[in-house]
Amino acid sequence: MIKISSENLMAKTTFFTRSRFFLFALLLFFISCKKDAADATTTKSLQSSINDMASSLNTLQQVKFNEALYILKTFGVEADGETNELKALGTLIDGKKVPEIFALADQVAQKNEVDWSSTGPPSLGEMNIFENDKAKEFDANDIKAGALNLNIASIGNDEILGTQSLQVVPKLVDAKGEAIVFDGAALETILEVYSGGNRIITAKNLMLNNNFKGFNIRFSSLPSQKIVDQKIDITVSVKTTKKTYKMSKIGVAVNPKALLMSSADPVTDPTNTDLQNTDGTTDPTGTEADTKLPTPSSDPKASVSKFLNNLSSQNLRSAYDVADNPNWGSYETFSNPTSGFGGVKSINVKNITTNTASANTASVNATYDITDKEGRVTAVQVTFGLKNVNGDWKISSYKIN
Repeated sequence: MIKISSENLMAKTTFFTRSRFFLFALLLFFISCKKDAADATTTKSLQSSINDMASSLNTLQQVKFNEALYILKTFGVEADGETNELKALGTLIDGKKVPEIFALADQVAQKNEVDWSSTGPPSLGEMNIFENDKAKEFDANDIKAGALNLNIASIGNDEILGTQSLQVVPKLVDAKGEAIVFDGAALETILEVYSGGNRIITAKNLMLNNNFKGFNIRFSSLPSQKIVDQKIDITVSVKTTKKTYKMSKIGVAVNPKALLMSSADPVTDPTNTDLQNTDGTTDPTGTEADTKLPTPSSDPKASVSKFLNNLSSQNLRSAYDVADNPNWGSYETFSNPTSGFGGVKSINVKNITTNTASANTASVNATYDITDKEGRVTAVQVTFGLKNVNGDWKISSYKIN
């Protein structure tokens, strides 16, 4: 029989007591190191602090916390690219605790008319702002569709001022054009409004299902000085897990009476369709009186034909060189695949005729079919305005009739 002396027993008891105390203290140390507020020093510290904050929440609260971060990253910051978005998000929430982040997400959702609240049930599926999830058996955002359709309707008609806004409702449809059924998704949906090739407004929302209410474009938010020919181009994109669906409506008419007027807008007589020159005479072509410039040797419609042929062959630089249109901006803006001519695959010209021509100005009408890179075909009738630039006809305006 092994005998243990009282001295040895006391020593062992003391050792185990101290060991338990050390382990308990070590556990308290690790617990105390957990962060209860966002730390945006680095992306790694941001992720670590978010994980620490989430670990103190129950399962339901963790889901809502991740949704709140997704709302803030999607709608609360303005940045391009995943890395820049995370940096901007970190700046926004740095030092904030869970309740403050929930409150901020509620404000952002309400401001952007997103159907989400921190007190509601989980509605956006499994969100992860760091986008490093492993593959899941079910992904609510993995929606398979044939195309995106846009329904645009006039709303808010006023007896005197007329239509006040447009309701733009996108729907994902199958190959037959029928709306597909899904729920519980969080598809980032972006509306962009252009006029004359320049982007005017951008709006974001989340499509949770195909009953999405869409966007309301208030004419009072569109600056009148930026609207060309009283028409706008509307583009909507919907991002699913594997594909982004996009659809555009070109040449949507707006109500000029309801546009946002600036103090720089001239007051004109709507009954006078002619523009006046500085000497008080009228110029029915809408330009100043002809000045002495070299007479162009070619017909103005030849420049339009050259422009369309270059677009059809996707020689965008040569097409841009045929123009001198300030509304098209830089070559980068002109060749943009979303808002410019970069999305054109081919053009089938049906008719080109010279409408009017003087020594310095001309007007050419053209009818043609545009096929974009998604295979969609659009028939258009366009009036090109041209001006004499050192003996060459340059396209100076572009109006879809």
